[in-house]
Amino acid sequence: MTDGLHTLGRWTRDRAIATPDRVAVDDRGVVLTYRELDARATALAEAFLSRGYGVGDRIATLTGNSADHVVVFFACAKAGLVLVPLSWRLSPRELAVQLVKSDPALLLVEDEFTTLATATRKRLINSLAVQGLGVGRIEANVPHPTRTSLTDVPVRRDVRDDDALLIIFTSGTQGEPRGAILTHANCFWTNLALSRTAEITSSDAVLAFMPQYHVGGWNVQPLLAWWVGATVVLERTFDPGRVLQLIQERGITTTMGVPANYLFLSEHPAFADADLSSLRHAIVGGAPMPEPLLRTWHSRGVALTQGYGLTEASPNVLCLPDEDARTKVGLAGKPYPHVEVAVADPVTGEELEGDVTGELLVRGPSVFPGYFREPELTAATLRDGWLHTGDLVHRDGEGYFRVVDRISDIYISGGESIAPTEISSVIAAHPAVLDVAVVGVPDDRWGEVGVAWVVVRQGMATDEDELLAHCAEHLAAFKLPKRIMLVRSIPRSTGDKVLRRVLVEQYADMIANEVTS
Repeated sequence: MTDGLHTLGRWTRDRAIATPDRVAVDDRGVVLTYRELDARATALAEAFLSRGYGVGDRIATLTGNSADHVVVFFACAKAGLVLVPLSWRLSPRELAVQLVKSDPALLLVEDEFTTLATATRKRLINSLAVQGLGVGRIEANVPHPTRTSLTDVPVRRDVRDDDALLIIFTSGTQGEPRGAILTHANCFWTNLALSRTAEITSSDAVLAFMPQYHVGGWNVQPLLAWWVGATVVLERTFDPGRVLQLIQERGITTTMGVPANYLFLSEHPAFADADLSSLRHAIVGGAPMPEPLLRTWHSRGVALTQGYGLTEASPNVLCLPDEDARTKVGLAGKPYPHVEVAVADPVTGEELEGDVTGELLVRGPSVFPGYFREPELTAATLRDGWLHTGDLVHRDGEGYFRVVDRISDIYISGGESIAPTEISSVIAAHPAVLDVAVVGVPDDRWGEVGVAWVVVRQGMATDEDELLAHCAEHLAAFKLPKRIMLVRSIPRSTGDKVLRRVLVEQYADMIANEVTS
Protein backbone atom coordinates (compact mmCIF):
# COMPACT_ATOMS: atom_id res chain seq x y z
CA MET A 1 0.00 0.00 0.00
CA THR A 2 1.48 3.33 -1.06
CA ASP A 3 -1.25 5.78 -0.03
CA GLY A 4 0.01 7.92 2.83
CA LEU A 5 3.64 7.89 1.76
CA HIS A 6 3.44 11.56 0.80
CA THR A 7 1.88 12.80 4.04
CA LEU A 8 3.85 15.48 5.85
CA GLY A 9 3.38 14.11 9.35
CA ARG A 10 6.17 11.66 8.50
CA TRP A 11 8.72 14.41 7.93
CA THR A 12 9.51 15.30 11.54
CA ARG A 13 9.50 11.63 12.54
CA ASP A 14 12.05 10.80 9.85
CA ARG A 15 14.21 13.78 10.81
CA ALA A 16 14.02 12.91 14.51
CA ILE A 17 15.55 9.56 13.60
CA ALA A 18 18.16 10.82 11.13
CA THR A 19 19.29 14.11 12.76
CA PRO A 20 17.66 14.33 16.20
CA ASP A 21 19.95 16.99 17.68
CA ARG A 22 20.12 19.32 14.70
CA VAL A 23 18.27 22.61 15.18
CA ALA A 24 14.99 22.66 13.26
CA VAL A 25 13.65 26.06 14.37
CA ASP A 26 15.46 29.06 15.78
CA ASP A 27 12.62 31.28 16.98
CA ARG A 28 14.31 34.52 18.09
CA GLY A 29 16.99 32.59 19.96
CA VAL A 30 14.70 29.87 21.36
CA VAL A 31 15.55 26.67 19.51
CA LEU A 32 13.76 23.41 18.81
CA THR A 33 15.76 20.39 17.72
CA TYR A 34 14.22 17.89 15.34
CA ARG A 35 13.76 15.45 18.23
CA GLU A 36 11.91 18.13 20.24
CA LEU A 37 9.80 19.26 17.28
CA ASP A 38 8.63 15.74 16.53
CA ALA A 39 7.94 14.93 20.18
CA ARG A 40 5.84 18.06 20.70
CA ALA A 41 3.96 17.61 17.41
CA THR A 42 3.23 13.96 18.21
CA ALA A 43 1.98 14.80 21.71
CA LEU A 44 -0.27 17.56 20.38
CA ALA A 45 -1.65 15.29 17.65
CA GLU A 46 -2.54 12.70 20.28
CA ALA A 47 -4.16 15.41 22.41
CA PHE A 48 -6.31 16.53 19.46
CA LEU A 49 -7.43 12.96 18.78
CA SER A 50 -8.16 12.20 22.45
CA ARG A 51 -10.37 15.27 22.68
CA GLY A 52 -12.59 14.24 19.80
CA TYR A 53 -11.05 15.82 16.73
CA GLY A 54 -10.90 13.67 13.61
CA VAL A 55 -9.66 13.62 10.02
CA GLY A 56 -10.85 16.67 8.11
CA ASP A 57 -11.63 18.86 11.12
CA ARG A 58 -10.38 22.40 10.65
CA ILE A 59 -8.11 23.99 13.26
CA ALA A 60 -7.95 27.75 12.76
CA THR A 61 -5.10 29.80 14.22
CA LEU A 62 -4.58 33.46 14.96
CA THR A 63 -0.90 33.84 15.69
CA GLY A 64 2.32 35.40 14.53
CA ASN A 65 5.19 33.32 13.18
CA SER A 66 6.33 31.06 15.99
CA ALA A 67 7.82 27.68 16.80
CA ASP A 68 4.50 26.85 18.51
CA HIS A 69 2.71 27.38 15.21
CA VAL A 70 5.15 25.02 13.49
CA VAL A 71 4.30 22.42 16.14
CA VAL A 72 0.58 22.91 15.42
CA PHE A 73 1.19 22.48 11.69
CA PHE A 74 2.94 19.13 12.08
CA ALA A 75 0.44 18.00 14.73
CA CYS A 76 -2.36 18.63 12.24
CA ALA A 77 -0.39 16.76 9.58
CA LYS A 78 0.00 13.75 11.88
CA ALA A 79 -3.65 13.71 13.02
CA GLY A 80 -5.24 14.38 9.64
CA LEU A 81 -6.53 17.79 10.68
CA VAL A 82 -6.62 20.86 8.46
CA LEU A 83 -4.71 23.96 9.53
CA VAL A 84 -6.44 27.26 8.69
CA PRO A 85 -3.94 30.04 9.48
CA LEU A 86 -5.70 33.39 9.69
CA SER A 87 -4.14 36.80 9.25
CA TRP A 88 -3.75 38.93 12.36
CA ARG A 89 -3.71 41.97 10.07
CA LEU A 90 -7.42 41.60 9.31
CA SER A 91 -10.30 43.36 11.04
CA PRO A 92 -12.81 41.46 13.19
CA ARG A 93 -15.33 41.68 10.33
CA GLU A 94 -12.87 40.18 7.84
CA LEU A 95 -11.83 37.44 10.24
CA ALA A 96 -15.46 36.60 10.92
CA VAL A 97 -16.04 36.13 7.17
CA GLN A 98 -13.12 33.70 6.94
CA LEU A 99 -14.21 31.78 10.03
CA VAL A 100 -17.70 31.37 8.61
CA LYS A 101 -16.23 30.17 5.32
CA SER A 102 -13.80 27.69 6.88
CA ASP A 103 -16.14 26.49 9.67
CA PRO A 104 -13.37 25.44 12.10
CA ALA A 105 -13.88 23.12 15.04
CA LEU A 106 -11.38 25.11 17.08
CA LEU A 107 -9.70 28.49 16.99
CA LEU A 108 -6.27 28.69 18.65
CA VAL A 109 -5.28 32.22 19.65
CA GLU A 110 -1.91 33.57 20.71
CA ASP A 111 -2.06 35.87 23.74
CA GLU A 112 -1.05 38.91 21.72
CA PHE A 113 -4.22 38.63 19.62
CA THR A 114 -6.76 37.90 22.35
CA THR A 115 -8.47 41.29 21.95
CA LEU A 116 -8.81 40.80 18.19
CA ALA A 117 -10.14 37.26 18.67
CA THR A 118 -12.66 38.39 21.28
CA ALA A 119 -14.00 41.12 18.99
CA THR A 120 -14.25 38.60 16.16
CA ARG A 121 -16.02 36.05 18.35
CA LYS A 122 -18.61 38.64 19.42
CA ARG A 123 -19.44 39.30 15.77
CA LEU A 124 -19.94 35.60 15.16
CA ILE A 125 -22.12 35.09 18.24
CA ASN A 126 -24.22 38.15 17.47
CA SER A 127 -24.83 37.00 13.90
CA LEU A 128 -25.33 33.34 14.93
CA ALA A 129 -23.04 32.51 12.03
CA VAL A 130 -20.99 30.01 14.02
CA GLN A 131 -22.00 28.17 17.16
CA GLY A 132 -19.67 26.64 19.68
CA LEU A 133 -16.51 28.28 18.40
CA GLY A 134 -13.77 27.40 20.83
CA VAL A 135 -11.10 29.97 21.61
CA GLY A 136 -8.19 28.20 23.23
CA ARG A 137 -4.46 28.26 23.69
CA ILE A 138 -1.98 26.26 21.69
CA GLU A 139 -2.00 23.49 24.31
CA ALA A 140 -5.33 22.40 22.75
CA ASN A 141 -6.95 22.02 26.14
CA VAL A 142 -10.43 22.70 24.77
CA PRO A 143 -12.70 19.68 24.14
CA HIS A 144 -14.29 19.39 20.73
CA PRO A 145 -17.02 22.08 20.81
CA THR A 146 -19.43 20.65 18.24
CA ARG A 147 -19.62 16.92 19.00
CA THR A 148 -22.13 16.45 21.78
CA SER A 149 -23.57 12.98 21.17
CA LEU A 150 -22.26 9.43 20.82
CA THR A 151 -23.60 9.30 17.25
CA ASP A 152 -21.44 12.25 16.22
CA VAL A 153 -18.24 10.26 15.78
CA PRO A 154 -14.98 11.76 14.54
CA VAL A 155 -13.35 10.20 11.50
CA ARG A 156 -10.53 7.92 12.67
CA ARG A 157 -8.25 6.43 10.01
CA ASP A 158 -4.74 6.72 8.65
CA VAL A 159 -3.93 10.02 6.96
CA ARG A 160 -4.01 9.85 3.16
CA ASP A 161 -2.11 11.74 0.49
CA ASP A 162 -5.25 13.45 -0.80
CA ASP A 163 -6.42 14.60 2.64
CA ALA A 164 -6.55 18.36 3.12
CA LEU A 165 -3.64 19.78 5.11
CA LEU A 166 -4.07 23.55 4.71
CA ILE A 167 -6.80 25.98 3.84
CA ILE A 168 -5.12 29.20 2.76
CA PHE A 169 -7.24 32.23 2.05
CA THR A 170 -6.30 34.01 -1.14
CA SER A 171 -5.61 37.72 -0.93
CA GLY A 172 -9.00 38.73 -2.30
CA THR A 173 -7.84 41.86 -4.16
CA GLN A 174 -10.90 41.68 -6.42
CA GLY A 175 -13.50 40.63 -3.86
CA GLU A 176 -14.10 38.29 -0.94
CA PRO A 177 -11.25 35.89 -0.14
CA ARG A 178 -11.59 32.22 -1.02
CA GLY A 179 -10.24 29.30 1.00
CA ALA A 180 -7.91 27.25 -1.21
CA ILE A 181 -7.52 23.64 -0.08
CA LEU A 182 -3.99 22.25 -0.23
CA THR A 183 -3.56 18.53 0.32
CA HIS A 184 -0.61 16.59 1.69
CA ALA A 185 0.22 15.50 -1.86
CA ASN A 186 0.05 19.11 -3.11
CA CYS A 187 2.59 20.19 -0.48
CA PHE A 188 4.80 17.16 -1.05
CA TRP A 189 5.06 17.69 -4.80
CA THR A 190 5.52 21.46 -4.70
CA ASN A 191 8.40 21.02 -2.25
CA LEU A 192 9.93 18.24 -4.32
CA ALA A 193 9.76 20.55 -7.34
CA LEU A 194 11.32 23.41 -5.36
CA SER A 195 14.17 21.13 -4.28
CA ARG A 196 15.07 20.48 -7.92
CA THR A 197 15.41 24.16 -8.83
CA ALA A 198 16.12 26.22 -5.70
CA GLU A 199 18.01 23.60 -3.74
CA ILE A 200 18.21 23.55 0.05
CA THR A 201 20.54 21.18 1.88
CA SER A 202 20.93 20.17 5.50
CA SER A 203 23.73 22.73 5.90
CA ASP A 204 21.53 25.70 4.94
CA ALA A 205 20.29 28.39 7.29
CA VAL A 206 16.93 29.58 5.96
CA LEU A 207 15.62 32.97 7.05
CA ALA A 208 11.81 32.86 7.11
CA PHE A 209 9.92 36.10 7.63
CA MET A 210 6.95 35.55 5.31
CA PRO A 211 3.79 35.37 7.45
CA GLN A 212 2.56 31.86 8.20
CA TYR A 213 -0.96 32.74 7.09
CA HIS A 214 0.49 33.02 3.57
CA VAL A 215 1.25 29.97 1.41
CA GLY A 216 4.81 31.26 1.00
CA GLY A 217 5.26 31.05 4.76
CA TRP A 218 5.16 27.26 4.44
CA ASN A 219 5.75 26.04 0.90
CA VAL A 220 8.48 28.39 -0.26
CA GLN A 221 11.50 27.17 1.70
CA PRO A 222 10.43 26.43 5.33
CA LEU A 223 8.78 23.05 4.70
CA LEU A 224 11.53 22.04 2.30
CA ALA A 225 14.08 23.01 4.95
CA TRP A 226 12.42 20.78 7.54
CA TRP A 227 12.21 17.95 5.01
CA VAL A 228 15.97 17.97 4.33
CA GLY A 229 17.08 18.79 7.89
CA ALA A 230 18.10 22.44 7.53
CA THR A 231 17.66 25.14 10.18
CA VAL A 232 14.89 27.71 9.82
CA VAL A 233 15.63 31.04 11.48
CA LEU A 234 12.07 32.16 12.10
CA GLU A 235 11.28 35.86 12.31
CA ARG A 236 7.98 37.14 13.64
CA THR A 237 7.86 40.21 11.42
CA PHE A 238 9.96 41.79 8.70
CA ASP A 239 12.40 44.46 9.87
CA PRO A 240 15.00 45.45 7.23
CA GLY A 241 17.73 46.37 9.69
CA ARG A 242 17.30 43.18 11.68
CA VAL A 243 17.25 41.05 8.52
CA LEU A 244 20.55 42.52 7.36
CA GLN A 245 21.99 41.87 10.81
CA LEU A 246 20.71 38.27 10.90
CA ILE A 247 22.20 37.48 7.49
CA GLN A 248 25.63 38.27 8.90
CA GLU A 249 25.24 36.95 12.45
CA ARG A 250 23.45 33.68 11.63
CA GLY A 251 25.15 33.02 8.33
CA ILE A 252 21.86 33.02 6.45
CA THR A 253 22.29 31.20 3.13
CA THR A 254 18.87 31.63 1.55
CA THR A 255 15.55 33.40 2.02
CA MET A 256 12.33 34.32 0.27
CA GLY A 257 10.37 37.58 0.14
CA VAL A 258 8.08 39.75 -1.94
CA PRO A 259 9.41 42.72 -3.95
CA ALA A 260 8.60 45.20 -1.17
CA ASN A 261 10.88 43.28 1.23
CA TYR A 262 13.86 43.53 -1.09
CA LEU A 263 13.08 47.16 -1.85
CA PHE A 264 13.06 48.10 1.85
CA LEU A 265 16.29 46.16 2.39
CA SER A 266 18.01 47.95 -0.50
CA GLU A 267 16.81 51.32 0.83
CA HIS A 268 18.14 50.68 4.35
CA PRO A 269 21.22 52.76 5.30
CA ALA A 270 23.11 49.59 6.27
CA PHE A 271 22.57 47.84 2.92
CA ALA A 272 25.60 49.25 1.10
CA ASP A 273 28.06 47.95 3.70
CA ALA A 274 26.16 44.88 4.88
CA ASP A 275 27.99 41.55 4.75
CA LEU A 276 25.88 39.46 2.39
CA SER A 277 28.60 36.94 1.59
CA SER A 278 26.72 33.98 3.11
CA LEU A 279 23.50 34.71 1.18
CA ARG A 280 23.99 32.56 -1.89
CA HIS A 281 20.43 32.67 -3.16
CA ALA A 282 17.15 34.48 -2.56
CA ILE A 283 13.73 34.01 -4.10
CA VAL A 284 11.24 36.75 -4.92
CA GLY A 285 7.57 36.04 -5.44
CA GLY A 286 4.11 37.43 -4.85
CA ALA A 287 4.33 40.12 -7.55
CA PRO A 288 6.53 41.05 -10.53
CA MET A 289 9.93 42.38 -9.51
CA PRO A 290 11.11 45.71 -11.03
CA GLU A 291 14.21 45.05 -13.13
CA PRO A 292 16.25 47.89 -11.55
CA LEU A 293 15.74 46.30 -8.14
CA LEU A 294 16.84 42.90 -9.43
CA ARG A 295 20.02 44.48 -10.78
CA THR A 296 20.65 46.20 -7.44
CA TRP A 297 20.74 42.83 -5.70
CA HIS A 298 22.70 41.12 -8.43
CA SER A 299 25.33 43.85 -8.10
CA ARG A 300 25.75 42.82 -4.46
CA GLY A 301 26.49 39.25 -5.53
CA VAL A 302 23.11 37.78 -4.51
CA ALA A 303 21.39 35.54 -7.04
CA LEU A 304 17.96 37.05 -6.50
CA THR A 305 15.69 35.16 -8.86
CA GLN A 306 12.20 36.01 -10.04
CA GLY A 307 9.59 33.32 -9.74
CA TYR A 308 5.87 32.98 -10.26
CA GLY A 309 3.26 31.10 -8.32
CA LEU A 310 -0.25 31.23 -6.95
CA THR A 311 -1.90 29.76 -3.89
CA GLU A 312 -4.00 27.40 -6.01
CA ALA A 313 -0.79 25.76 -7.30
CA SER A 314 0.70 25.38 -3.81
CA PRO A 315 2.24 27.88 -5.09
CA ASN A 316 5.34 27.07 -7.17
CA VAL A 317 4.88 27.21 -10.95
CA LEU A 318 7.74 29.09 -12.68
CA CYS A 319 11.26 29.92 -11.57
CA LEU A 320 14.62 31.03 -12.96
CA PRO A 321 17.54 28.81 -11.96
CA ASP A 322 20.59 30.59 -10.55
CA GLU A 323 22.49 30.39 -13.82
CA ASP A 324 19.79 32.43 -15.60
CA ALA A 325 19.24 35.03 -12.86
CA ARG A 326 21.52 37.66 -14.40
CA THR A 327 21.03 36.94 -18.11
CA LYS A 328 17.23 36.66 -18.05
CA VAL A 329 16.46 39.61 -15.79
CA GLY A 330 12.74 40.27 -15.41
CA LEU A 331 11.57 36.87 -16.65
CA ALA A 332 9.63 34.43 -14.47
CA GLY A 333 11.54 31.51 -15.93
CA LYS A 334 10.43 28.02 -16.89
CA PRO A 335 8.13 25.53 -15.17
CA TYR A 336 9.35 23.70 -12.10
CA PRO A 337 9.81 19.94 -12.46
CA HIS A 338 6.52 18.04 -12.08
CA VAL A 339 4.62 21.16 -13.24
CA GLU A 340 3.03 21.30 -16.68
CA VAL A 341 1.97 24.61 -18.20
CA ALA A 342 0.27 25.80 -21.37
CA VAL A 343 -0.74 29.12 -22.93
CA ALA A 344 -4.31 29.61 -24.11
CA ASP A 345 -6.18 32.28 -26.02
CA PRO A 346 -8.03 34.24 -23.29
CA VAL A 347 -11.16 34.49 -25.45
CA THR A 348 -11.46 31.13 -27.23
CA GLY A 349 -9.55 28.96 -24.76
CA GLU A 350 -7.57 27.43 -27.63
CA GLU A 351 -4.07 26.30 -26.64
CA LEU A 352 -1.35 28.30 -28.39
CA GLU A 353 2.07 27.07 -29.49
CA GLY A 354 5.45 28.76 -29.84
CA ASP A 355 6.23 32.42 -29.19
CA VAL A 356 2.83 33.63 -27.94
CA THR A 357 0.94 35.70 -25.39
CA GLY A 358 -2.10 34.33 -23.59
CA GLU A 359 -3.54 32.98 -20.34
CA LEU A 360 -1.29 30.69 -18.31
CA LEU A 361 -2.75 27.25 -17.60
CA VAL A 362 -1.23 24.88 -15.02
CA ARG A 363 -1.66 21.22 -14.16
CA GLY A 364 0.17 18.63 -12.13
CA PRO A 365 0.17 17.07 -8.65
CA SER A 366 0.70 20.42 -6.90
CA VAL A 367 -2.53 21.94 -8.27
CA PHE A 368 -5.17 22.27 -5.57
CA PRO A 369 -8.42 20.23 -5.59
CA GLY A 370 -10.60 23.31 -5.17
CA TYR A 371 -11.96 26.01 -2.90
CA PHE A 372 -13.49 24.89 0.39
CA ARG A 373 -17.26 24.47 0.00
CA GLU A 374 -17.37 26.56 -3.19
CA PRO A 375 -18.09 24.08 -6.00
CA GLU A 376 -19.15 26.64 -8.61
CA LEU A 377 -16.02 28.72 -8.17
CA THR A 378 -13.92 25.55 -8.23
CA ALA A 379 -15.54 24.41 -11.48
CA ALA A 380 -14.87 27.82 -13.06
CA THR A 381 -11.20 27.67 -12.04
CA LEU A 382 -10.44 24.01 -12.79
CA ARG A 383 -11.57 23.28 -16.34
CA ASP A 384 -10.64 20.46 -18.72
CA GLY A 385 -7.92 19.28 -16.38
CA TRP A 386 -6.20 22.70 -16.18
CA LEU A 387 -5.97 25.37 -13.52
CA HIS A 388 -6.93 28.61 -15.26
CA THR A 389 -4.75 31.19 -13.54
CA GLY A 390 -6.27 34.38 -14.98
CA ASP A 391 -2.72 35.63 -15.59
CA LEU A 392 -1.54 36.86 -18.97
CA VAL A 393 1.94 35.64 -19.86
CA HIS A 394 4.32 35.76 -22.81
CA ARG A 395 6.29 32.64 -23.73
CA ASP A 396 9.33 33.29 -25.91
CA GLY A 397 10.91 31.02 -28.48
CA GLU A 398 13.22 29.47 -25.86
CA GLY A 399 10.35 28.56 -23.56
CA TYR A 400 10.94 31.29 -20.97
CA PHE A 401 7.88 33.00 -19.52
CA ARG A 402 7.27 36.62 -18.64
CA VAL A 403 4.22 37.58 -16.60
CA VAL A 404 2.42 40.41 -18.40
CA ASP A 405 -0.45 41.10 -16.00
CA ARG A 406 -3.68 39.82 -14.55
CA ILE A 407 -6.14 39.47 -17.41
CA SER A 408 -8.75 41.17 -15.26
CA ASP A 409 -6.37 44.13 -14.69
CA ILE A 410 -5.74 44.84 -18.37
CA TYR A 411 -7.79 47.80 -19.54
CA ILE A 412 -8.93 48.83 -23.00
CA SER A 413 -8.36 52.44 -23.99
CA GLY A 414 -9.65 53.54 -27.39
CA GLY A 415 -9.77 49.91 -28.51
CA GLU A 416 -6.18 49.16 -27.43
CA SER A 417 -5.47 46.60 -24.71
CA ILE A 418 -2.96 47.96 -22.18
CA ALA A 419 -1.13 46.05 -19.46
CA PRO A 420 -0.64 48.13 -16.28
CA THR A 421 2.50 46.18 -15.41
CA GLU A 422 4.27 47.43 -18.54
CA ILE A 423 3.61 51.05 -17.60
CA SER A 424 4.57 50.40 -13.97
CA SER A 425 7.91 48.96 -15.09
CA VAL A 426 8.70 52.08 -17.13
CA ILE A 427 7.81 54.44 -14.29
CA ALA A 428 9.73 52.31 -11.76
CA ALA A 429 12.89 52.80 -13.83
CA HIS A 430 12.87 56.54 -13.02
CA PRO A 431 15.50 57.12 -10.32
CA ALA A 432 13.14 59.14 -8.10
CA VAL A 433 10.45 56.46 -7.96
CA LEU A 434 10.26 54.20 -4.91
CA ASP A 435 6.95 52.45 -5.60
CA VAL A 436 4.30 52.60 -8.32
CA ALA A 437 0.94 51.15 -9.28
CA VAL A 438 -1.07 51.66 -12.47
CA VAL A 439 -4.79 51.00 -12.74
CA GLY A 440 -7.33 51.41 -15.52
CA VAL A 441 -10.25 53.69 -14.60
CA PRO A 442 -13.46 54.55 -16.48
CA ASP A 443 -13.28 57.42 -18.98
CA ASP A 444 -16.12 58.98 -20.97
CA ARG A 445 -14.05 59.51 -24.11
CA TRP A 446 -11.74 56.49 -24.29
CA GLY A 447 -13.69 53.91 -22.29
CA GLU A 448 -10.80 53.47 -19.89
CA VAL A 449 -7.54 55.28 -19.22
CA GLY A 450 -4.55 54.57 -17.04
CA VAL A 451 -3.82 56.37 -13.79
CA ALA A 452 -0.51 55.93 -11.96
CA TRP A 453 0.07 56.23 -8.23
CA VAL A 454 3.72 56.97 -7.40
CA VAL A 455 5.70 57.04 -4.16
CA VAL A 456 8.81 59.22 -4.45
CA ARG A 457 12.10 58.20 -2.84
CA GLN A 458 13.05 60.12 0.28
CA GLY A 459 15.39 62.99 -0.48
CA MET A 460 14.53 63.07 -4.18
CA ALA A 461 12.08 65.20 -6.12
CA THR A 462 9.95 64.77 -9.21
CA ASP A 463 6.50 65.77 -10.41
CA GLU A 464 3.77 64.63 -12.77
CA ASP A 465 5.15 66.49 -15.79
CA GLU A 466 8.62 64.97 -15.42
CA LEU A 467 7.26 61.46 -15.00
CA LEU A 468 4.95 61.82 -18.00
CA ALA A 469 7.89 63.01 -20.08
CA HIS A 470 9.85 59.96 -18.90
CA CYS A 471 6.97 57.69 -19.94
CA ALA A 472 6.77 59.37 -23.35
CA GLU A 473 10.37 58.35 -24.04
CA HIS A 474 9.58 54.66 -23.57
CA LEU A 475 5.88 54.14 -24.33
CA ALA A 476 3.54 54.62 -27.25
CA ALA A 477 1.30 57.67 -26.91
CA PHE A 478 -1.87 55.63 -26.33
CA LYS A 479 -0.22 53.90 -23.33
CA LEU A 480 0.64 57.11 -21.48
CA PRO A 481 -1.25 57.41 -18.19
CA LYS A 482 -3.83 60.16 -18.06
CA ARG A 483 -2.73 61.23 -14.60
CA ILE A 484 0.12 60.54 -12.23
CA MET A 485 -0.69 60.92 -8.54
CA LEU A 486 2.11 61.42 -6.03
CA VAL A 487 1.20 59.63 -2.80
CA ARG A 488 2.85 58.55 0.44
CA SER A 489 1.99 54.87 0.09
CA ILE A 490 0.16 52.41 -2.14
CA PRO A 491 -2.41 50.05 -0.62
CA ARG A 492 -1.29 46.44 -0.95
CA SER A 493 -2.45 43.06 0.27
CA THR A 494 -0.38 40.97 2.67
CA GLY A 495 0.96 39.17 -0.41
CA ASP A 496 2.25 42.48 -1.82
CA LYS A 497 -0.42 42.67 -4.51
CA VAL A 498 -1.74 46.15 -5.32
CA LEU A 499 -5.30 46.63 -4.05
CA ARG A 500 -6.52 47.98 -7.37
CA ARG A 501 -10.13 48.06 -6.26
CA VAL A 502 -9.20 50.45 -3.44
CA LEU A 503 -7.32 52.72 -5.87
CA VAL A 504 -10.25 52.82 -8.29
CA GLU A 505 -12.58 53.76 -5.43
CA GLN A 506 -10.18 56.46 -4.25
CA TYR A 507 -9.94 57.88 -7.76
CA ALA A 508 -13.72 57.91 -8.18
CA ASP A 509 -14.09 59.78 -4.89
CA MET A 510 -11.44 62.29 -5.94
CA ILE A 511 -13.14 62.95 -9.30
CA ALA A 512 -16.50 63.35 -7.58
CA ASN A 513 -15.00 65.91 -5.18
CA GLU A 514 -13.40 67.80 -8.08
CA VAL A 515 -16.75 68.00 -9.87
CA THR A 516 -18.61 69.31 -6.82
CA SER A 517 -15.91 71.73 -5.69
